[in-house]
Amino acid sequence: MIEVQGIRLDPDERRAWRGNEELALSRKEFDLLHCLMARAGDIVSREELMLEVWQTTFWTSSKTIDVHLGWVRRKLGDDSRHPYLITTVRGRGLRFETEDHRHLA
Repeated sequence: MIEVQGIRLDPDERRAWRGNEELALSRKEFDLLHCLMARAGDIVSREELMLEVWQTTFWTSSKTIDVHLGWVRRKLGDDSRHPYLITTVRGRGLRFETEDHRHLA
């Protein structure tokens, strides 16, 4: 079981929760969330995400990750304009944050 910022993920059962609410995630949404949460605090490049989640180095669409990320953020309740769970590190990739930094702003 992986737990970060109140989000729990069970890789074996392929289930995820926000608090006590189970999230309905597609296979790719789960894989994307798992890839990021397993390396919480680290930047995961888009190339690594394409390889690990989509098993390809070929970019079917530069928007593939963004579209799935948008769906995952919505289901997690993470505001895409001011995310506190999954942040974009410009030019480097995505990071699942280990702490909520909203109170510091």
